[in-house]
Order: sequence, then structure tokens, then C-alpha cells
Amino acid sequence: MQTLAGFCTIPHVDQRTLDLLKLTLTPGLGPVLISRLLKRFGDPAEVLRANPSTLQTVDRIGPGTATKIVTAFRDTPALAEAELKLAEKLGVHLLAIGSPQYPALLAEILDAPPILYVKGSILVDGPDQYSVGIVGSRDCSAYGLEQANRFGGVLARAGLTIISGGARGIDTAAHRGALQHGGRTIAVLGCGIAHVYPPENDKLFEQISSSGAVISELPLNVSPTADNFPARNRIISGLSLGVLVIEAGLKSGALITARVAAEEHGREVMALPGRVDSQSSRGTLELIKMGGAALVTDPGDVINTLESQARHQHAGTHAARFTQPQSEDLFGAAAMTEAPKAATAAVPLPEVHRAILDALEEPRTIDELCDATGLEPARIRTEITMLEVQKRIARSGGRLTRTR
Repeated sequence: MQTLAGFCTIPHVDQRTLDLLKLTLTPGLGPVLISRLLKRFGDPAEVLRANPSTLQTVDRIGPGTATKIVTAFRDTPALAEAELKLAEKLGVHLLAIGSPQYPALLAEILDAPPILYVKGSILVDGPDQYSVGIVGSRDCSAYGLEQANRFGGVLARAGLTIISGGARGIDTAAHRGALQHGGRTIAVLGCGIAHVYPPENDKLFEQISSSGAVISELPLNVSPTADNFPARNRIISGLSLGVLVIEAGLKSGALITARVAAEEHGREVMALPGRVDSQSSRGTLELIKMGGAALVTDPGDVINTLESQARHQHAGTHAARFTQPQSEDLFGAAAMTEAPKAATAAVPLPEVHRAILDALEEPRTIDELCDATGLEPARIRTEITMLEVQKRIARSGGRLTRTR
């Protein structure tokens, strides 16, 4: 419990989260500058106590900016109190970067949001650490909608969490596909969660938040504007092991997501080919033609492409896979290069996987596997997803079989 500025008591917010919230509500402070401030001062509380002269020791903060920031700090307690009251009313909770519940994949990126607003739940130690972004045009064809629904459904059924932007078109179809198959999906909004955009997705967002999560980095009452969506795209990429592009025109925001995924985040980028005479597929086809994405035609192709990333995520070596940009790539910008060999060496098979494979000397159901290994059903489901991604096991009816 925390008391804000001597007013009311707000539940479920620790002091560090409260202080980070104050920083995010300070005009002129975005994720990159907040990251610099935290690097310089170590703790958000110290940033809030800083004077203009000490703030000027941070790169790109001059005298005028420093004075404005310190002046704005005076208003943040009241702003934070109002924000937390509204969050409680809406059933939204806050995740601060650095907390155990904050997604590890997202925390890897340089401009990770200091605060995430979450309606629903993010299972950072479960299925949500194995996720794929599906993005594409709002103005898409029936083919694009069909394929987004298909890929979203099959991949969710295989145990991957579907990440998308909640927009009309491809995003909505991917979310719906995941939900129809009983899978998890996360919608990343380009506005505050107090707004529903697009408005016709009101019920969809309720469905998503009841089984997955609707999230945003933006304060609750921020309206949807065109300027918000490019920044939103980096979160979709940051949460994902890889990004699949389905039907994107030459100026589609989905291509921004693909470029950020490849150039800045070191993620796998995949693309589904569309009709060569379709305007809504021109960006996707160009991406494939220029070598900026792996061509996929089946959900199994996505699983195969993500195998290496998923194994590193499971072993805790994902963040070490890539160094800072070093070379030019087909996007015409700096590409990620491989980190030292020690970071990319083959990941040894975990003991829990050995136990599952040993138990699968004969085909078993999930319940039988739980009995044979002594593992909880939720843990079994997470681990067999990894083994399926690695093509070590397969499903045959209601049973699991060992393939190698």
C-alpha cells in the first residue's frame, strides 16, 4: 500500500513502480531519456530528487530542459494519484521494468517502456516467453484475413502466444484465431487502455484481457493518434521471438515492425507471400525479394524458424545473442551481428526435457506424462511446447510421441 502526496491509499503499487510512473508522466521524458537518467542516478527516486545542475550531467539535457523537468516533477504526485485511481477503476495494473513480472524479452530492447499498463495477465515464466508477433495491413484482402486467422490459431494451439496490435484487419484476425483455438494472445495498443480503438473491437479486447492481456505503455487517457503507432510497433517486436508479416502495403506500419525486429532487436522476421498483383501485398513481397524476411507458407515454417530463438530464451541466453549494430543490411540500415561464440553455442538439453523424453518411450497423454514425471500440468504444457518447437516430440491424436 502506498500513500500519494498525503491523499488516498492505492493498493498494489510499490515505491519503485510509483516513482517510475511519476517519471513517465513527466512532460519531455520518454523511454530513452528515462533510461539515461536511471543509468546516471541508479534509482527513479534519486532522479526525482535531482536538481537542475545534476540533471545537466545527463547526455542531451541542457539548462533549459533540466529546469523544465524539475519544475514538472512538482505536479507528478497528483498526476500519479489520479492515474492509479483510474487504473484501479478499469482493472488495470502496472508493471515496472526491472520487476520479476516484466517480460524479459521486452526488457532486452534499448528503449523498453519503463511502465507497462496491463489489463489481464502476462505469464512471463510460462507460455508468454514463447511468443510470435503477427502484423499486417488494416486494409487487407479476404485472403489476408483468412491466413492471419489460420496462422494465429495454429500457432496458438501449438503453445505460442500471439502478439499483435489490436488494429483492424490482420491484427484482429490473428487475435481472433488465437482465441478461437483456446490459445493466448496479447494486444499492444497505440493509445491508453481507457480508450477502445478501433471501437468495434470492444468485445474482442474484453475477450483478450480475460485470457491474455491488453497492454500499453501510454497513460490511460492518451487518445489514439498516428504518432503513437510506430512506437507501439517496437513493443510488438520486443515481446516476440520473431515477427510474421501478412499482407503489408509499401507504406504499411507492419514494415516498420519488421525493420525494428530485424535491425534493432535481432528477432526473426518472416513473411507470407500474397498475390503479385495485390497492392496490399506489395510491401510483403518486396520484403521477401530483398531478403529481409524468411518466406513461410505454413505455420510449421514459423515454428522451425523460431526454434533457435526459443531454445536460447529457455536457456536464459537470448539477450546475449546479439551485439550492437555493426554492418549494413538489406534494409539499408545497421544489422545485428552475432555475439561471441560462447553466447551462441548449442544449448544443452535441460534435465526436465530429458525426463519428458525418457517418459515418452511410449506415447502418452498429458495426464499420463504428469504422472510419469511428477510435473504439474501447467509446467508440462510449457515444456512440451519447447520440445515441439525443437521437433523432438509430436502430437498424435490426444497423445504425445517422441520423434528423436
